[in-house]
Amino acid sequence: MESQIHQIHQQMMNKEITCTQLVQDRLDLLKSNTHNTVNSLLDLKALELAANVDAKIESGQEIGLLEGIPFGIKDVYMVQGTLTTSSSELLKNYKSSYTATAIQKLLDAGAIPLVKENCDSFGHGSSSENTIFGAVKNAINPELVGGGSSGGSAVNVAKDYTVFSIGGDTGGSIRQPAGYNKVYGFKPTYGRISRYGIMAYASSTDCVGPIAKSIEDIRIVLNVMSGKDVKDQTTYQSKAISEEAVLNADQIKTIGYFKNFIESEAIDAQVKSDFLASLEKIKAKGIKVKELDFFESDTLVSTYYTLAMAETASNLSRLDGTNYGARIEGDNLKDTYSITRSENFSEETKRRIVGGNQVLSQGFSDEIYLKGLNLRDQIADNFEKDFQEVDIILSPVTPSTPPKIGDSLKDPLAMYLSDAYTVGFSLGQLPTLTVPQGTATGLQISAAKNNDELVLKFAHFLKDTI
Repeated sequence: MESQIHQIHQQMMNKEITCTQLVQDRLDLLKSNTHNTVNSLLDLKALELAANVDAKIESGQEIGLLEGIPFGIKDVYMVQGTLTTSSSELLKNYKSSYTATAIQKLLDAGAIPLVKENCDSFGHGSSSENTIFGAVKNAINPELVGGGSSGGSAVNVAKDYTVFSIGGDTGGSIRQPAGYNKVYGFKPTYGRISRYGIMAYASSTDCVGPIAKSIEDIRIVLNVMSGKDVKDQTTYQSKAISEEAVLNADQIKTIGYFKNFIESEAIDAQVKSDFLASLEKIKAKGIKVKELDFFESDTLVSTYYTLAMAETASNLSRLDGTNYGARIEGDNLKDTYSITRSENFSEETKRRIVGGNQVLSQGFSDEIYLKGLNLRDQIADNFEKDFQEVDIILSPVTPSTPPKIGDSLKDPLAMYLSDAYTVGFSLGQLPTLTVPQGTATGLQISAAKNNDELVLKFAHFLKDTI
C-alpha cells in the first residue's frame, strides 16, 4: 500500500537520506511557510532526536517503523516543556508540565515532533480563524479557510511540511479540514485513543485522531496511539488493525446514505451531483446502496452545539488566571476573574461559554439541555438500527466548499451549519474517516462502534473505485 512512512523508513535504512537532513528540510519548510500553520517549532528537540536516529542507523541497529518520522501536533496537546497555547491569548505563555498519552506513545515509538500547529482557539470554530496566530490558509487556495478546528494540522500534511499530524475531533474538527485540504482524516471510535493530556472542549465527543496522505499511514499511526489508559476511564483495549485486513473489503455488501442530507436545500449542487455519481460507481462494483432516514441536519447541529457548549462552559471554568494563564488584576477577586476571562477569551469562545451556561442554568436545563441528552440517545439508537441493515454509511463531508477567509467570522451561524454532516457521527461516537475523493471536499465513511477496521477497508476499496 502507498505510504510515506514506509518509504521514508526504507530511505533512512538504505542511507539514501539522513534523519537529520529529513527533519531540517521539514523545519525549513515550516519556518518559511505563509499559511499560518505554526504556533511554535520544536526544532532543537527535533534535531537532537534526529541525531540519535542517525547514530543508531550508522551503528547498524534496526529502527522502528515510526522512528525518525517527523510529525505535527495540534496545539491543544500537552507536550512536556513546550508551549501549549490552544491558539488563545489566555494561554499564550503556558508551558506543559506533562505529555498527553497519545503523543507519548508516538514519542515512545520514535516519531519526531516538529511543530505545535495553529487551530481555532480551544477548538472553537470550523475555519481556524479564531486564533491569535492569524487565520490558517487553505493548502490548495490560500484565499480560502484551512478548515477547523484542526486547520493547521491538515494544511501541514497537505503541503508535506509534516508526514502526519495529530488533530482533535469534537464535531468534525479533523474530518472537515481534511476534506478542505484533500487529505485523509480519521476520527476513531470514541475511547479507542486516550484523551488524557488534550485540552477538553466537549468531553463526551472529543477524539484524538491522525491526518495523513494515505490510508496505510492512518492505520500505522492509529495502531500506535490506540489502547486502554488508566488516566482516561473511557478508553478500552482495541485490536490492532493489520495491513492485510485493510486490503480485503469482500465482507462489505451494502452501504447506506442519508437521503435528507442529499435533498437538503443547503447542499451545493455540485457536491450533490458528485456524491450521487460516486454512489453509481459503487453500485457498478456490485455493492447495494440503500437510502436511510435520519434526523434533519438542523436538529443534529442544534443537539451537538447545545451539548458541546454546555460541556465547554464546564471545562473552561477552570481557566480564570488563578492556576493557569495570563491573569489580569481587577479591584477585587470577582473583578479579576471577570476581566481575565473577558479580555483573554476569543469572541467565539465567549459565545460558547455564555451559551453553555445558559442551557445549564435553572429554568433552561430541563427545557434545553436534558432534551439535548435525550436526542443524543435517539441518534445513537438510530445508528444502531441503521447498522443492522448496512455495513457502511457514506456521506459528503460538508454541504459546500470552503468559504473565503473572513466570511465565517461575519456569520457564526453559517460556520455552525458547515458541521451539519459531521456532528451526527460525533454524537453517535462512531469511527469516521474523510477520504479525498468523490466530492470537492471528499467523502465521509462511517461504520458501527469499534468497527474502525471496516472503515479503513472501505476507504481502500474506494481508492480504486472512484
